[in-house]
Amino acid sequence: MLADLHDEPQNSDCFWKSGFDRKVSPRKAKKKKAIFWGIEVPETLSWHDWKLGKEVIKHLTLKNVHRKAQKLSYRCPSTPSFLTVFPQPITLNPGMSVSLPVVFRPSEKRDYEDSILFMKAEGEFSVSLHALLPRCCLSIPAAVQLPVCATYSATEAVFPISNVGDLSCIFDWETSGPFFMSPESGTLKPGAKCLVKVIFKPEVAGVHYATATCWFGGEEKQKRTIMLKALAKYPCLCVSVTGKKPGKFQDVLYFGSVPVGTTVEKSVEIFNVSVVDAPCLIERAENPLLYGYVFSCNVSSDVVPAKGKLLLCIRFQPQVVGEHSTDYFTITSAGCHLKTVLKVVGSCKGPSVSLHQHSVSFDWINLGESLMRTLKISNRSDVPAYYQFDIDCKGSVFSLDRPSGVLEGTTTLTLKVTFRPAHPITYHRRVACLVHHQEPQYVDFFGTCHSDTAKPPILQKRHLSWYRTNMVRGLTFYPPDILSEMLKSEKLQMDEKGALMLPPEISEDQPPKEYLEPNAMAEYFDKGENSKLALFPAHVSVSPREYDFGCCVPPQKSLSLCVTNHTKGNIIVAWTPNHDSAFYVRPEICEVLPLKSSIFHVFCMPTQVNSLYAAELEGFAVYKVMRHYNNIEDDATICPSWCLTVRLRAHTYEAKQEHIIPQYILDVPKTFPPAVCDTDTYCSVLLSNTSTSLITFSVNYTEECPSVLVKPSLGHVIPGGHQIFLLYTHPVTTVLQQHVLSLELNSYPAYTKEMVLQSCGQSLRLLLEGDGIFYFKPLQIGTSSTRMYTIKNCTRLPMVFTWRIRQSDRKVLSVSPTTGILQPYEAMAQAWTFSPDKETKYVLRAVVFVKWKSPESPTDAHYVLRVVGEGAVGTIRAHKDYLDLGNVLVGDQKSYSIVLLNDGICTLNYILSVEQLFTGPHDPEEVRSDLLALELEHSRGTIPARSKASVRIKVRPARRLQYTWKIRYDICAPKAAGLANVKEKEEFLCRVVATGVYPILRITDACTTGTARSNTKMHIWKLFSLDTLNEYLERDPTPGELTYKVPTRHSTCLIPPVYTPLLLDFDFGSAPVDSQPTCVMLLLENKGVVPVDWAFLFPSDQKMDIERWAEDVDFTPQELHQMRIQDNQLFSVSPKSGTLLPGQEESVQLSHRHDFIGNDRLPVLLKISHGREILLTFSGVTVEHDQRYVHFASTKHVFAPVAVGRSHPPTQIYKLYNGGSMPVTFEVQLDNLMKTQEENFQHPVFACLTPRGEIPPGESGHIGWIFSPLEAKTYTVDVVIQILEGDSTQITFQGVGYNPNYVEEAATSRNFFSSAVIPGSARLTVPGQAATLSHSRICLGNIPDCTKAGRLVFLNNILKSKAVVFNWQINAKEMVLEIAPKSGVVQPGESIPCFITLEPTRNPYFCRINLVCEVYIQESLVQYERDLHKWEKEKERQAVEFTITEKDLDTKKKLTFPSVVSTLPPIKSQPPPSQPPGYTERRLPSDKDASQVWVKPEPPTPLSLHLDVSARSFAIEDFLSNFALDFPRYFLSRKLVDGSGHRNRTDTERERLALAAASKKELEVVTDILAGVIRSLLENGHFQKSVRKIEDEPIPYFTQFHSAKSAELQDSRQGSTIPSRVSASTDLDHEKDGKGRKMSQEASPSDLPESSETFHHKQLRVKEIISRQPAVGNLVELLLENTLQNIMIEASRGEVVLTAQPRVIALPPSCQGCLCKTKNPLPKSLPPLGLSCATEQRW
Repeated sequence: MLADLHDEPQNSDCFWKSGFDRKVSPRKAKKKKAIFWGIEVPETLSWHDWKLGKEVIKHLTLKNVHRKAQKLSYRCPSTPSFLTVFPQPITLNPGMSVSLPVVFRPSEKRDYEDSILFMKAEGEFSVSLHALLPRCCLSIPAAVQLPVCATYSATEAVFPISNVGDLSCIFDWETSGPFFMSPESGTLKPGAKCLVKVIFKPEVAGVHYATATCWFGGEEKQKRTIMLKALAKYPCLCVSVTGKKPGKFQDVLYFGSVPVGTTVEKSVEIFNVSVVDAPCLIERAENPLLYGYVFSCNVSSDVVPAKGKLLLCIRFQPQVVGEHSTDYFTITSAGCHLKTVLKVVGSCKGPSVSLHQHSVSFDWINLGESLMRTLKISNRSDVPAYYQFDIDCKGSVFSLDRPSGVLEGTTTLTLKVTFRPAHPITYHRRVACLVHHQEPQYVDFFGTCHSDTAKPPILQKRHLSWYRTNMVRGLTFYPPDILSEMLKSEKLQMDEKGALMLPPEISEDQPPKEYLEPNAMAEYFDKGENSKLALFPAHVSVSPREYDFGCCVPPQKSLSLCVTNHTKGNIIVAWTPNHDSAFYVRPEICEVLPLKSSIFHVFCMPTQVNSLYAAELEGFAVYKVMRHYNNIEDDATICPSWCLTVRLRAHTYEAKQEHIIPQYILDVPKTFPPAVCDTDTYCSVLLSNTSTSLITFSVNYTEECPSVLVKPSLGHVIPGGHQIFLLYTHPVTTVLQQHVLSLELNSYPAYTKEMVLQSCGQSLRLLLEGDGIFYFKPLQIGTSSTRMYTIKNCTRLPMVFTWRIRQSDRKVLSVSPTTGILQPYEAMAQAWTFSPDKETKYVLRAVVFVKWKSPESPTDAHYVLRVVGEGAVGTIRAHKDYLDLGNVLVGDQKSYSIVLLNDGICTLNYILSVEQLFTGPHDPEEVRSDLLALELEHSRGTIPARSKASVRIKVRPARRLQYTWKIRYDICAPKAAGLANVKEKEEFLCRVVATGVYPILRITDACTTGTARSNTKMHIWKLFSLDTLNEYLERDPTPGELTYKVPTRHSTCLIPPVYTPLLLDFDFGSAPVDSQPTCVMLLLENKGVVPVDWAFLFPSDQKMDIERWAEDVDFTPQELHQMRIQDNQLFSVSPKSGTLLPGQEESVQLSHRHDFIGNDRLPVLLKISHGREILLTFSGVTVEHDQRYVHFASTKHVFAPVAVGRSHPPTQIYKLYNGGSMPVTFEVQLDNLMKTQEENFQHPVFACLTPRGEIPPGESGHIGWIFSPLEAKTYTVDVVIQILEGDSTQITFQGVGYNPNYVEEAATSRNFFSSAVIPGSARLTVPGQAATLSHSRICLGNIPDCTKAGRLVFLNNILKSKAVVFNWQINAKEMVLEIAPKSGVVQPGESIPCFITLEPTRNPYFCRINLVCEVYIQESLVQYERDLHKWEKEKERQAVEFTITEKDLDTKKKLTFPSVVSTLPPIKSQPPPSQPPGYTERRLPSDKDASQVWVKPEPPTPLSLHLDVSARSFAIEDFLSNFALDFPRYFLSRKLVDGSGHRNRTDTERERLALAAASKKELEVVTDILAGVIRSLLENGHFQKSVRKIEDEPIPYFTQFHSAKSAELQDSRQGSTIPSRVSASTDLDHEKDGKGRKMSQEASPSDLPESSETFHHKQLRVKEIISRQPAVGNLVELLLENTLQNIMIEASRGEVVLTAQPRVIALPPSCQGCLCKTKNPLPKSLPPLGLSCATEQRW
């Protein structure tokens, strides 16, 4: 814990990123200094390594670094452990310093802390003193931020840790993966530090947090934690071939055709599109069947930088001409999570050498002559060609000037061929032109040599053609003379080409054979008779054909050549002499008999020692008969000569002599070209002699490669020349074979070069993916699925594949392509389509046949593919089949995701369709053209089996209707090629419901302040046309109103254009100039279900801000008028805009300032975003002080409809408002009324009850009207109202009469009451409002005349600390309106009930009365009364005060008055205000001593609460005829009903006067006493028993005077007089008279013997008669009314809970006294009255 106290604070928000800051240990902290007001002082003075009982002194140095002398003092440390010298003032000159010794005396082993306080004039500063125990403490950063890293890669960061303690620390790190620490543990000496490496190796992408804990210390381990934070991301690599279009990635690299033996390099870009460095591995796809790689890559692993690229070089070095090479490289990112395959493709091209002619004819020449011909050789390829004619020009009769060389690409070379015959015979030699990397080309050299004695037939080109045909037919083994004889004997015939043929009868009707050109390589390796490579039987053979003499030391060596004649004629063999050669043959010419052999001797006679010798011997064999042309009878029998060649080599080096060192270049392929098993394959090897001396060679066959033939195997290479070898092998199996050939150069074993080649037979092998099993997922019936299946050619030869599917399965299974060519090692992906047609499992079989592309290999193979699939029936369902999106703003959109579920086993492809329905009032023709209001993000999609998918929908309603969309789906069935698409039946998916709404704003309340505070809410509601405004706000906006959906500055004019057809007037009324502004508070409520953005836009709010030069300076009067209003802010709205959530309310204050006289009008646009816009015309009138002005809200007034034929039409009121400061007298001109009366048969349709009247300032005057129609029609009359000393205004009065037989009275009454749509309760509060009414409007409905109607209103004190005083002002004159209590005090936070009772007169009436409750704050009212009392007292004092003017007043005053009394200022009564409310006098008093005048205190301004009471009274007969069912709900006061004709009117008036004389308290006392007495009697058991005993008592004497007849008469009279509660009854006097008669009749002696039953019956009759008396009914009504009032009062106080559950067990009453005097006036057993909390204030 102590270590933690002294450790430096760590900030977790700081991350260590790079480098480190060395933290200063406490031991070195004293070096840190601070400067306080020019004094440099250490911040801290520390003691370390201290011991108990020893003092340690340290010096505190203070230095003046200021330019002025410094004075300071100090205060010693507070603890006794630190001591210093006694404090004394210190003065330091500039640059001087002073050392203050501080002594530390430890008394116990603990940490010590203190400070020394220094004081200067400028302030104080202190130096901390610390003495700490030795401890271990490490300084570690709070957090380390590592660089971003790729997954399966690693990154690291370094941070320092320092030992800032006093002891050596052993630390040990604890971390969790993927973070690792290095080193994990160690030891730090005090003051030492080390660097710790954090290694981050993530395997999962994301933000990684970890806490590393460092444990350190001795016995008590401490720990420090460090927050490690790192970000890991998955890398993403893309391959792009350079040179392609940017932005397009391609994973196939084409090399094209590359010359053989060359290397082409192309680059590939690996892009890293992620933000992390991506390590990658580049690997070639493993292929065990590939023995030689022609593709190579220079990089095996590397790191691709973030957002960067890596250039990858691929090399292609083809070896076999014509071979198509394919290989695959895999780019694998770290972790092997992402693999990108790069396919490389290339082909090899070689030279294309051809001879322009395949034969050169020299015709005939004489012996000893020579003849030259030309031969052209061309290379059509761009690859250079190494060529060599296989002939030794020095030892042959045919020689070429350039027998070998290099033929550049696309060039032609002309060679010179010379013919020098040595013997007079026919010459023919077929010479092979060897080309490296190409098959040899052949040319026939032939000619004839004549001598004087021998003239053989001239050999022509046709003879060669006939010879080859005759050879195929086996006729060339006969000499020409025999053939001629056979022709003569018709044993032979000639075909159409001139060749010989056997007769058909001999050939057994077999067609004669034709000569076909053999394979060039096979022809070259043709060894003749006994060889497997022989194409045709040899006519003449020589053995050996190659011979190495070895060391040939002079004089000579010889070799025996055996020449065999395989023909049936004599031949002559003539050898071509070469006089420059060391080799010659003896005999030179010799005859060989048929089928015999002859021996020739070859002699080697070298002329130099230490030399190499090599040559080719050439000889020609010809039929002996061909010596002279006369021996040839038929031209077709001519046979050319056969050329015999023998290659010889020798040297003359001694045994120990080193042979000449050969300099050469050997081009040997690594492998033979691919070949099918048991077929031949050939390749070429090039040996180039780069030296200036001859090179001889000999290829020695080893036992390891007996199947390889090399030709030539012996020979020589001239200096600067080259030798082309052709190699042959015949692979039998597919096992790789290695061939090693020894090439011995210059006849010296040390110069032997091994040529290693590989060969392997190729057999058809096709690799099928998945071991030949192909699975399809379960599929919906009628749909199809296409998957890619890969087949690979695993050979080095191209092959042709063909798929075959059963005819019955072709409707279900298909593949594309069905046939094609697979290049060597190429993998091809094929599209397989599975289309099930029934619900079952399918196991299908497809066979692929493969064969070699070369037509020479007819063999083929086949592979079977097993396809497994399943047909199923699937359905789609929505997670919610009913989706209600709620309310959506019209024109706006709402998005939602529908979750589609596929519970089946097959993947489904679906197509969604939407059907739109409407609910609500709409025109079907209009909505038919509406676009679909529901938009699908995608109408097509795929859902895998047992999974879900989301479809985003966007709903954009266009109308205020309820939209219903039925979403259905189809399972789309894309069939295989050639089949039509099939759609299943549409299925229901889900139903989506949304309601298009507009923002709906409504004015729910209005109140006034300022000048208009006396206006009733009904009047304000009418002035501002709030009913019409609310009606407009509920309608849908027009398209023009949605031109600008939100408030926008769109106009360039001062008067903006109007896009709405709705216009309304906001009439602020009138007021005198300089009076308080007219303020109207409107309560805006969002009645809708979406937020409402509203704004009041003045013309300046709609005008765009443009430059002044662009404005029009010519203003119209209307523009100037509006500019004056806006500049002076005569109209204002606060706030001008806002946002209301659904159900939210906000008050807006509209004000009009009366600064200028005149009529102010300003158009203001009420704009609701995405909704309505209504143009409101703010208007207000400001009048002069002495102007008499009546403000008319409208020039038209409509009376309530009245039924035709009513005898008592109701009285209606028309109100006038005096908006000036002077009283106004009005007169109604009745001329037009009289005209209307005359037009209606002298019937007063319109009757004005108040033709003249006076209206005080700021108040309203009432004009009574009676509208009595004669017919069911509309009546209209124009009436002029004249304002004396003012203007006259014509008002149009309109009334509608209706037939009661067609229109019910209740309907018109509902219209009358519903027109007052102002709220029933006050919802607005003005600033400073102290109280509120629970209701601002009371509607009593339809009531009968002579009936009381009452309501309960609560006055609520909304202040928390002040009481209020209220007083009701009643202005009703025509009706009796009572309010109880009329005045009183309401405590803070309390409510007081006010009972309002309305007793209309006999006349029917449309009642609308405005009650005003004036509310004062009691505190201000008490202060006013106190001030008024002082003022009145001073006024009385000054009234009796007089002034003494005697001069000797001073002496008398000294004798009588001890002190001087100063008088108060004179009293000046203030005249009663004649100004309207809100008017303020701005002029100062003219009297300059006005400040000394004591003005009478003014009462505080009350808060006026308006209560609107509305009702309609009917005559009793009219009420019964229209509202008979409602009549029992009302109580008819018997005092007000005149039910009998004999009642004395004077008695009634007298009783009324007596009742009126009684006070209200007296009436309440009487009522309470009677109620208590009656209840006590009913609950008194003794009284009940006494009443029962009275029934058993004997009949008293006075009952003898009562007779039954008189009683019945009296009963019938009373019954006719008082029929029921709803009929007229007698008064109280008549009841008393009736009782007297009854008592007198009961005393009749004739009724004494009546039985007790008759008496009981009569008593019941008496009780019934008494209960029908008016006094009893009034009493019961009054008791019930008071009871209910008491219940409501107690409920409002919380004494009774009306909604509580009734108790099962009734408790006994607490006392036997009066119920009203008990604590709980209602018994607990009474059930609740069924009143809710909301009805407590609505009685």
